[in-house]
Amino acid sequence: MFKRIMTIAIAGLMLHAAAAVNPAFARSKEQKQVTRAEEVKAGILKLGVGSDARVALKLRNDVKLAGFISKAESDSFVVTDLKTRAATTVAYGDVTRVKGHNLSTGAKVAIGIGIGVGLTFLVLYLIFQHYED
Repeated sequence: MFKRIMTIAIAGLMLHAAAAVNPAFARSKEQKQVTRAEEVKAGILKLGVGSDARVALKLRNDVKLAGFISKAESDSFVVTDLKTRAATTVAYGDVTRVKGHNLSTGAKVAIGIGIGVGLTFLVLYLIFQHYED
């Protein structure tokens, strides 16, 4: 009797596990490129535009670009070199790797807090040194 109950329980668990598995379908190369282009576009828009929006890019044809984003449109963006000020228009789909050189807002806040705490300790130290003399 125990074997029969265990067999039914295991069979039920296996059926439950089989029903819970979602099949994984392979995406075509075009779908992957479209998805990648959308991710790049979101990242570029998140960085913003201007001399503070610095990026390093690698394109599909192995060209590497570095500079800042001077213009962002719906299908492309413009990267301006910091030294030569040469502007290059890049389509989102041509980018294989994007690396932003910006600090996030959280990092900027943390740096500001650190500086504030450091200055507070310095002022307190100088005050205590003055009263000891």
